[in-house]
Amino acid sequence: MKKRITTIARYFAGTIAMMLIIMSAIAQNQLTGKVIDSKDGTPVSAVTVTVKGTRVSTQTNPDGSYKITAPAGATALVFTSVGFARQEKAINGSSVDVSFVNSSQQLNDVVIVGYGSVKKKDLTGSVSTVSAKDFNKGSFASPEQLIAGKAAGVSVISNGGGPGTGSSIRIRGGASLNASNNPLIVIDGVPVDVDGGVKGAPSFLSTINPNDIESFTILKDASSTAIYGSRASNGVILITTKKGRKGKPVFNFSTIASASMLIKKADVLTAGQLRTLTNTNPDGKAFVPSLGMANTDWQDQIYRNALGTDNNFSVSGALGNMPYRASVGYYAQDGIQKDNSLKRVAASLNLSPHFFNDHLKVDINLKGSSSNSDYAPDGLVSNALSFNPTQPIYSGNSRYGGYYQDLLSNTFTGLRNGAPNNPVGLLNQNSHTAVSQRSIGNALIDYKFHFLPDLHATLNVGYDISQGTENYYSSDSAVNSYKFSGSVSPIDGKFHGGNQSKGHETSANKLLEFYLTYGKDLKAINSRIDLVGGYAYQNFLKTVYNYRGYYLDGTPNGTGVQPLYPYDKPEYTLLSYYGRLNYAYKGRYLLTGTIRTDGSSRFPANNRYGVFPSGAIAWKIKEESFLKNSSVLSDLKLRVAYGITGQQDGLSNYSSVINYFATDISSQYQFGNSFYRGYTLAGYNTNIKWEQTATSNAGIDFGFLNNRITGSADVYLKKTTDLLNQVDIPGGTNPANKYVSNVGSMENKGIELNINAQVIRTTDITLDMGFNIAYNKNKITRLTFVSDPANPGNKYNPDGTSLPGTGATLFINSVNQLRGAFYVYQQVYDAAGKPIEDMFVDRNRDGVINDKDLYQYKSADPVVFMGFNSNFSYKKWNAGFVMRASIGNYIYNNGAANNGRTSSIFTSNNTVLRNGSTDVLYTNFKGASDKYFLSDYYVQNASFLKMDIINIGYAFGKVFNGKANLRVNANLQNVFTITKYTGVDPEIGNGVDNNFYARPRILSLGFNLGF
Repeated sequence: MKKRITTIARYFAGTIAMMLIIMSAIAQNQLTGKVIDSKDGTPVSAVTVTVKGTRVSTQTNPDGSYKITAPAGATALVFTSVGFARQEKAINGSSVDVSFVNSSQQLNDVVIVGYGSVKKKDLTGSVSTVSAKDFNKGSFASPEQLIAGKAAGVSVISNGGGPGTGSSIRIRGGASLNASNNPLIVIDGVPVDVDGGVKGAPSFLSTINPNDIESFTILKDASSTAIYGSRASNGVILITTKKGRKGKPVFNFSTIASASMLIKKADVLTAGQLRTLTNTNPDGKAFVPSLGMANTDWQDQIYRNALGTDNNFSVSGALGNMPYRASVGYYAQDGIQKDNSLKRVAASLNLSPHFFNDHLKVDINLKGSSSNSDYAPDGLVSNALSFNPTQPIYSGNSRYGGYYQDLLSNTFTGLRNGAPNNPVGLLNQNSHTAVSQRSIGNALIDYKFHFLPDLHATLNVGYDISQGTENYYSSDSAVNSYKFSGSVSPIDGKFHGGNQSKGHETSANKLLEFYLTYGKDLKAINSRIDLVGGYAYQNFLKTVYNYRGYYLDGTPNGTGVQPLYPYDKPEYTLLSYYGRLNYAYKGRYLLTGTIRTDGSSRFPANNRYGVFPSGAIAWKIKEESFLKNSSVLSDLKLRVAYGITGQQDGLSNYSSVINYFATDISSQYQFGNSFYRGYTLAGYNTNIKWEQTATSNAGIDFGFLNNRITGSADVYLKKTTDLLNQVDIPGGTNPANKYVSNVGSMENKGIELNINAQVIRTTDITLDMGFNIAYNKNKITRLTFVSDPANPGNKYNPDGTSLPGTGATLFINSVNQLRGAFYVYQQVYDAAGKPIEDMFVDRNRDGVINDKDLYQYKSADPVVFMGFNSNFSYKKWNAGFVMRASIGNYIYNNGAANNGRTSSIFTSNNTVLRNGSTDVLYTNFKGASDKYFLSDYYVQNASFLKMDIINIGYAFGKVFNGKANLRVNANLQNVFTITKYTGVDPEIGNGVDNNFYARPRILSLGFNLGF
């Protein structure tokens, strides 16, 4: 009986349980919906959708859709995703759609800063963040182009139009004269050596796949950069790559096909114009026999329309407690110059496992790439601009490979001395190829102590390794290697032609960091503190291999002697200790204090370590009672900061110690019948120390109308002292007559303004607009140990730039003047406004025109630069543009100066007929005087307005029976430029237009498939 009662009880209990489950299921609510990006209406995948107050969750599909079963009584869904603000939506019915707002528009998003993160609303320094949703759209080989024009005070200027060409990045104008002005760049916690590339590699950033990048964070003032101490004077850029997310696997494939074309050719004489000039100019009579019957546009022969492709595939998701992301990309781009191309294969892997209930977190980042480059021959553009256009491409005989050359039988080479080379022959008879590999990786291990969960210990172990090999080849019939001064071998006394040589370098940089972080809410005093303290070790090692060259037949060229050393291994090390305190009182009064001590092996023991402190305060005025309930003002914060940062980049690794260098082969000593190399001492400075920059910054962050209008304004003053500057030293006191010392000071001051507005925000239509403007002006305040009013300053030419004429220099650094001012004569003009040859203003009124009349005139640095972008969406369509402007930058037009004179076209010394710039038709300058090249007539206003990008896209939505989501984009880059500059392009970083590789216009069509 008892057993029977027990059985009946179990039966009823089971029945009741089943009824409860059924009733619960009936009471549950099946919900569906879709998540789109509020900015452009595109679907957002991998969004975590959670029923509020429960653990019930799911993720959105590639098309943004989701399904979730909500228990009875559920009132809301919570939507979260990296890069977007947390959003909560009430449940009303069976469908819940969400328009997700990008977190860059919100104050609660987390901003990555050095050794940690902070909410944007709690920042005390000047920081700009550009996330993937706001990147420039188009075909880019190098990732820095993703943010061009997007951040106030950040200038990104590509160094040319070649594929993979790097960029000159300047944050607030740079802070140095002779040391580096590049910002420190940190990729996933690994500081990289910006100036330490290897042979044959494209620019250091172009080895990183832009498609793998999640965000750029730009640290601009000393409060935000001082945690990086010795390398932060020029700002810091933190690059964060994409990570895996929990949920089912999400696949993405994107492909871009592009076509590039030359926008503008250099203005040189046509064949007809050259014939007319030669026949009518008195100096041209002797060159009439050099005129041919052809009409060859040599620029057409070296340029082409170029095709490119960029393909990327990625998968992200989670395996248990380990989110992951893996990607692979293939980029191939032909340059608009023939024989110029870049092919890159890149892969990345991110693993983020969690252990012990999230007490131990590991973040592993691995990135690698392999690049193959073809480079056009050196001098290709200059030869195309100066080669006689009245002559044909081919000569009709077999000499020099059949390419027409300007011959003269009584010279050693068989060519007219000083004659340019046939550009087509240069292209087809020479080869410069390169192969390079690079890998960057690190493991970031974070442990949250069980007994003190507010305390974290973090270990960061990383590396940055690369290698590159260059190979050079010249045919034995090529004009540049057929017969030259070194073509007779001293080994056998015979003539040899052609050339084959190589170069190889490796780089291995290692990183070890350990730091503790502690964060605690002190509720008793209504405060919060966050502490960071750590140690860092970073070693930079480069290996440069030395090879001898060979003639084409394999005979060693030159002396045939093997290099004295097979390789050289320059190396330096940094040791650092750092700490930071963030303190908040009542959530609205904020204080940040930072200190870092850096030691560099580049400095002598007595000056090896530098200390770099900073402090900042901020007041969140909007949180005060008198503004807290304002419906118009949604954010208002005041920031003030001061700090000191350092500089050692651009300094030689061994400039503070005695160095011995082997003399050149041509400087040998003979003992008997044997020759021996000697050794020479290099200059050194045992008192050299850190260059330091002290920055004061005041800023305000604001938001209106529920943050539909947001922005910031900053004013700053940067004072750099102990400039690393090359100075003359008395003879006999050092092996060299110049060395780098700490001499001089300079300052930068400026204003920045950044505004973003959600102009229209409806269900079907959105319009976002962004504008930024920056004013920066520099001034040198000291250059020498002792003031010398008679000394005009330090004259120089930029690297790779030389002017005809002995000792001619174009730039000068002078006290109380702009950095890098042009040092020129003031041109005199006639009544019609035309320049008068060899007539300049006698500025000192002594009756003589000489170097005492040179003056500082303008600079290559812009005074104002601006960025303007907009994005419009209508249902499934979106369109946008990016514009940039630069005001106050000037360029020396070397093409017009060097080729715009009859003495260059009708060469008096070697009777060569060259082509020239059309500027000669306007000025009719002969250009034979020693002052000609230093006329300010050739320093031209290069201010510009550029439409960088126009894009349009359409979201097709679900395809392949609903299994995938398709989006199509079309982009046009380098759309138009408005400028007074007469050269090919007004945007040249070093201020000299010297056969610049023109930036192409690029039309691209892209497809993105998510599934």
